[in-house]
Amino acid sequence: MKKFILCAAAIAVAICSFAQAGTQIFPMHWWVGMKNPNLQLMVHEEGIADKLPMLKLPAAGIPIAEGVTLKKINRVENPNYVFIDLVIGKTAKPGKRTFKFGSGANAKQIQFELQPRRKGNGTDFAQGVRSEDFIYLLMPDRFSNGDYSNDRLPQYADQTLNRDSMYHRHGGDIQGVINHLDYLKDLGVSTVWMTPVFENDMKNRTEHGYAITNHYEVDKRHGGNEAYKKLSDELHKKGMKLIQDAVYNHCGLEHFFVKDPPMKDWLHQWPTFTQTSYKDQPLFDPYGSVKDKTVTADGWFVTQMPDLNHSNPYVSNFLIQNAIWSVEEFGVDGWRIDTYIYNDLPFMNKCNQALIDEYPKMTMFGETWVHGVTSQAYFARNNFTKIPFKSNLIGVTDFQTHLYGIVPALTQNFGWTEGVNKLYQTLSNDFVYQDPMNNVNFLDNHDMSRFLSQVGEDADKLKVGIGWLLTTRGIPQLYYGTEILLKGFSNPDGLVRGDFFGGWKEDAQNKFTAAGRTEKENEVHEWTKRIANFRKSSSAIKTGKMMQYVPDNWVYTYFRYDKSGTVMVVMNTSPEERTVDPKRFAESTKGFASAKNIVTAATNDLNSSWKVPGKSIWIMELK
Repeated sequence: MKKFILCAAAIAVAICSFAQAGTQIFPMHWWVGMKNPNLQLMVHEEGIADKLPMLKLPAAGIPIAEGVTLKKINRVENPNYVFIDLVIGKTAKPGKRTFKFGSGANAKQIQFELQPRRKGNGTDFAQGVRSEDFIYLLMPDRFSNGDYSNDRLPQYADQTLNRDSMYHRHGGDIQGVINHLDYLKDLGVSTVWMTPVFENDMKNRTEHGYAITNHYEVDKRHGGNEAYKKLSDELHKKGMKLIQDAVYNHCGLEHFFVKDPPMKDWLHQWPTFTQTSYKDQPLFDPYGSVKDKTVTADGWFVTQMPDLNHSNPYVSNFLIQNAIWSVEEFGVDGWRIDTYIYNDLPFMNKCNQALIDEYPKMTMFGETWVHGVTSQAYFARNNFTKIPFKSNLIGVTDFQTHLYGIVPALTQNFGWTEGVNKLYQTLSNDFVYQDPMNNVNFLDNHDMSRFLSQVGEDADKLKVGIGWLLTTRGIPQLYYGTEILLKGFSNPDGLVRGDFFGGWKEDAQNKFTAAGRTEKENEVHEWTKRIANFRKSSSAIKTGKMMQYVPDNWVYTYFRYDKSGTVMVVMNTSPEERTVDPKRFAESTKGFASAKNIVTAATNDLNSSWKVPGKSIWIMELK
């Protein structure tokens, strides 16, 4: 029995050293002291299943190191894979241990490593992203080039490097982001969200990051794993946070487990290529067909991004462990989940809960590009009863306050259900969410027309939009360059992914500095900065309640308030000046005498009518 245990130990631990001979092992390392002791390792090597002897293990497993137990060696359809189940117990210690596999001249020395957990065990990272925060979304390839040595690397299939092309790589990287963290903090930003940074070894269109080909390797053109760790550390030193963009639904066509799948049902397979319908309704439609639901959930996003089968337990384990590994390895604080509605929803609940169980402060929000508040709320924690599925997703990217809120408010004429009334009506439906403060509001993003273009390149309307974004309920998210008047329509999407000028040493103008910006760009930049930094000190805006009033004659008024103070917001969406009588809002202004504009410092009497200029927003602290 002693000989049997030693052999099993050598076999199990051998998987941690096969990488030296070119074997792929995921995760590459793990940690002691994790709350969930179970770990499943994927081992990928030609014929690996035939290289391990068949072993019948006792139900309790076999100890292979102090606190480490081998539970099972899983062989699957493809002999190029094995999946090893381990238990990392409470007594396991960090460090490397050497095991002997075989005997005599053919014996191999095998090292197995468990690492100590990241400092803080979730208190210095995995802090969650909440309404107190201000998110800045950027595309690393288009933000700033901090390391020119990694612009084009020979090991990657995509060798493009051309800033004049919207679909070629431009050379931006994580070091470029690090170089401008002071700019972001000065702007009032608390949290950085980057589009995915993991390897996209595809032949083209690798600038966006959503076709992952290695879940454990940050793309070296972005700086690799060490650059990502450095960004996380630098953010935390400045009291800022990091959001990771998670892609569960699909991966890149060139991923090793697509080219050599462990089993037939690793991906959603169809007789002929079947694309998702992009319709969310079949998932909850009480009259919907099973086929329509299957096409929505299991159809491929595009031909270059195969659809992963979350019902396969090995796929599920791989993705969940990768999520936990990323948080611990890189010190991630929050989680944005791509194409949420196309994922297997029970899997998403399982994955979300696994992250929360390990990191109780962790928060996540999902991309829910749907049409209708109830449709969107279905995918989040909601107040619905008698529905086929109950989601545990903490928040959503609030497409409703964008599509049916701030955009029509600033592009449509005032009407009973038009213009700013749509914003009011959309927010009035917040009762469907358990906590709408967890929803992420935005003016634009990497897939949508830039807000400045949506409002006819009217900088005054852009300022109104920014004012609303930073004062309404929920978590504000600004897309990079909005504050310096970047524009572009999303057809094609490359037009909304332009460079932030000044991020490249050859740029003639540096928009990161006041001297490099035009007068109008400085005006909008300073406007954003003033409101965002006021927001930092206003608990009423960050965590307070909200009261809104029915819009009247193009004007929409709402209040953010708590025990510490009250902020009044007056939004005039008309091109013309409008008269506003503060006495109409006595329910919210009772006990106050005046309102101080946080941008201009002008004071207005609450007992006198105001003349509010067209296309403007007044954000006032009540005194």
